[in-house]
Amino acid sequence: MLLTIDVGNTHTVLGLFDGEEIVEHWRISTDARRTADELAVLLQGLMGMHPLLGEELGDGIEGISICSTVPSVLHELREVTRRYYGDVPAVLVEPGVKTGVPILMDNPKEVGADRIINALAAVELYGGPAVVVDFGTATTFDAVSVRGEYVGGVIAPGIEISVDALGVKGAQLRKIELARPRSVIGKNTVEAMQSGILYGFAGQVDGVVQRMARELADDPDDVTVIATGGLAPMVLGESSVIDEHEPWLTLIGLRLVYERNVGRL
Repeated sequence: MLLTIDVGNTHTVLGLFDGEEIVEHWRISTDARRTADELAVLLQGLMGMHPLLGEELGDGIEGISICSTVPSVLHELREVTRRYYGDVPAVLVEPGVKTGVPILMDNPKEVGADRIINALAAVELYGGPAVVVDFGTATTFDAVSVRGEYVGGVIAPGIEISVDALGVKGAQLRKIELARPRSVIGKNTVEAMQSGILYGFAGQVDGVVQRMARELADDPDDVTVIATGGLAPMVLGESSVIDEHEPWLTLIGLRLVYERNVGRL
């Protein structure tokens, strides 16, 4: 079994692969204050419930692949792999790890590891050219060429950040549930905010992707648009440009990186 861990700014997603199949997954909050020991206890609690794994930490885990946008959490996970999974091959995605994705950026080191991993998985699953739209703490748009190169991207405030900002900065507004309103024209303040978030972000996705596709390919219709991230389902039905929805895109990319650096399990 391969354990994959994708640490985002808000949530951490864990996936368990049996070969190429993801057989279990978990989503937990990202807490930069957690120590390696606390993370080990959390992992033991989650994986101890799975019938294919033993009750002891590490039983049944043959490999680990990790990427993180939070440096302090990556440091603690490095300690987890050393202390609790010492005999298990582990790949932590950072400079020097082979991904097979050329990065055509002014400073390749500033590109988040998760974005490179997403590009790798997108090319493997759908080919290039492609645009990956990741609905996380930020909404990121990543462009991949027909040759599988990471050529750049766009970063916009995420859906939850926008909702929080409205609640904090609007004197007569408050935090709302992220849900579909009855109609585009809201009949009350909550529905008006829900409409603005849902249709506003759908319009943002369509506008940004269409502009990226025109720069990425001679024929924009050749560009495959893949949506991922925890909040993607909210926008899928309203966006006209998304071709594929792959919720485990980053985890699949982590499996591919493990195979390129260690080998298949």
